[in-house]
Amino acid sequence: MILRLSIASLFARALTVGMTILAIALSVALFLGVEKVRTGAKASFADTISGTDLIVGARSGSVQLLLYSVFRIGNATNNVTWESYQDIAARPEVDWIVPISLGDSHRQFRVMGTTQAFFDHYKYRQGRSLAVADGAIMDDLFDTVIGADVAATLGYTVGDPIIVAHGLASFTEHKDQPFRVSGILGKTGTPVDRTVIVSMEAIEAIHVDWQNGAQIPGQSTPADVIRDMELTPVAITAALIGVQSPLQTFALQRAINNYPEEPLLAILPGVALQELWGIVGIAETALLAVSAMVVVTALIGMMATIFSSLNERRREMAIFRAMGARPLTILTMLILEAMLMAAIGALLGLALLYIGLMVAQPILDTTFGLWLPIEAPTLREVWVILAVVAAGAIVSMIPAIRAYRMSVADGMMVKT
Repeated sequence: MILRLSIASLFARALTVGMTILAIALSVALFLGVEKVRTGAKASFADTISGTDLIVGARSGSVQLLLYSVFRIGNATNNVTWESYQDIAARPEVDWIVPISLGDSHRQFRVMGTTQAFFDHYKYRQGRSLAVADGAIMDDLFDTVIGADVAATLGYTVGDPIIVAHGLASFTEHKDQPFRVSGILGKTGTPVDRTVIVSMEAIEAIHVDWQNGAQIPGQSTPADVIRDMELTPVAITAALIGVQSPLQTFALQRAINNYPEEPLLAILPGVALQELWGIVGIAETALLAVSAMVVVTALIGMMATIFSSLNERRREMAIFRAMGARPLTILTMLILEAMLMAAIGALLGLALLYIGLMVAQPILDTTFGLWLPIEAPTLREVWVILAVVAAGAIVSMIPAIRAYRMSVADGMMVKT
């Protein structure tokens, strides 16, 4: 009986109720959307490198090593000598190892020197391998494979020449050793999309005529001569390692961190990511707090709507009372109306979230490399909906108690 009266009352005020429900729906969609983006960003960062057990570099901070070796953010404080790299590669615990050499750039995109092992062992998004969308992997000393974003931004196709610049913000270029685009990688949504990949030998080749970060005046070795040189690297920036058994990971990490020949650091990517999220945790909490305040504001708006409608409904309440309805019935009916508005608004907000996800998912994946999976509502989302409904009941208590105290005589009285 009370439920039927509440529903009829809501339909009688369809416009006002509809706007209130829409405000709640948008606020809930915003709150859940921020939560989806937050968890999706964490998952996308974690999926940037999967299947790698350790990252090795010169001793610095674990977050710093993770940022420059995986995300191409920042610079290494020092390099790892080739001899140390070979010692680590020869250890029995190592299943595979991928050297990485950073430091040069091409039109604001990082240039990375590596080996064929990078294409064989680098995994992203839960075990996916790199795929060449056009062309092939490097075959010549001066071949390069570029990421999808590099090709799209600069308009490169297979066969186009590339001039690598020395350093990250340098106007000095290796014009005498141009590269040729041999392949373009498929979109991955990782920093690989924004990377120009060359061989380790190519990094040495373009620096043959360089010393102490500058080109030797008047010296320019022909490319044919460089091809016949011994181009074994002197040092690398970092290395990705896969171990034979997960049980050996910590023992290998300890051995590398205690390496006697030079100060090295071995990190677990997952642990370093947790440290990174701990650093940005304040901003993350602040964003969630702002979203929660939007929901609270919508609920307060609903309370204000109920308050403002009380004067219009005084005669309605008085008639209910005259027909035998107890004050508790009036209070229950108003609380039930608020709960219905909150429930419909929360469910509509959830529906808007999933509609938005279906539209935005491919755009976010292509543009930002942020993958937001469309899955069944999580337990957390269910709790959010229930919390909104409970909060709707709580905020409606104040206007409901006021209506509860209205007398029949006050309801029938016409104010002039």
